[in-house]
Amino acid sequence: MSKNPSAKPIDIKISTVVAVSAILRETDPAVLGAAIREVTGGDPEYFEGEFVVLDFGDADLSGGAVDWEALIALFRSHRLNPVAVRHVPAALEAQAIAHGLTVEVVAKPRPETAAVPAAAPVPAPAPAPVPAPAQAAPAAPAATPSSMIIDTPVRGGQRVYARGCDLVVMAAVNPGAEIIADGSIHVYAPLRGRALAGASGNTEARIFALAMEPELVSIAGMYRTFEGGMPKEQAGKPAQIRLIGDKLDIGLIPPAR
Repeated sequence: MSKNPSAKPIDIKISTVVAVSAILRETDPAVLGAAIREVTGGDPEYFEGEFVVLDFGDADLSGGAVDWEALIALFRSHRLNPVAVRHVPAALEAQAIAHGLTVEVVAKPRPETAAVPAAAPVPAPAPAPVPAPAQAAPAAPAATPSSMIIDTPVRGGQRVYARGCDLVVMAAVNPGAEIIADGSIHVYAPLRGRALAGASGNTEARIFALAMEPELVSIAGMYRTFEGGMPKEQAGKPAQIRLIGDKLDIGLIPPAR
C-alpha cells in the first residue's frame, strides 16, 4: 500500500550507474581468477554485487581474441557484474557489445583557454645612471576544466560520460550510442542516440543539437523517449531541451539574424 494514495504507482527516472574499474593486464581467466582470490583472500562475500568496468588499457590485445564468456563468468563468480569495457580495440568492440557490454569512450576534459593578462608596461628610466627594471608580467590564472570535447562520432554501443562538466560533441551521435553529462550537452551534429544531461541532479542543465533526432533524452532523471520519432516540426532541426517543472520542453533554436 502506498504512503501517498494520490501518487502514481511508479516513477521511472534515468540515473547513472556507479561502477568499479577492473584494470586488466592479463586476459587469461585462470590467471585473473588466481589474482582475484589473492585480493579477496578467498572470501566469497568480499564484493557485494558491484557493477564493474573492464579496463583493457594495460593488456596486450594484439592477438585479437578475448574469451568474453569465461571472463564475464569469472567476475560474476566473485559477485562482480561486468557492464562495460574500456580501452578495447575497435575490432573487439562488436564482440563486447554482443556479450551485453557497453563500450565506454574515454576522453579527458579539455580546459577552456584562459585569458593571459598583458604584461605591464616597462617604466621609463629614472634620472639615475641605471634604468628601472621592467615589471614582470603577472602569471596566468590556472584554467579549470569545464567541458569535455569529443571530436569523433559516437558509435552505437559506445557510452561517453562527462563527469562534473558539460559535454561538447563535434560529430554525430549515432543510434544506440549514449552520451551523459553532469552539466549540459551540446551536439554540433545530428543527435540520434541517447542523451542524458544533469546526470548528478542538475535541473538547470540543457541538451542542444544542430539536428535533434534522439532515441531518448533525460535531464536530472526526467526522461522522454521517441520510439515513433520526434514531431515533424522539430525533427532534424536545431533545438534545445530543458526541464520545466517535471516535464521536458523541446524548443527550436531560431536562426541567427
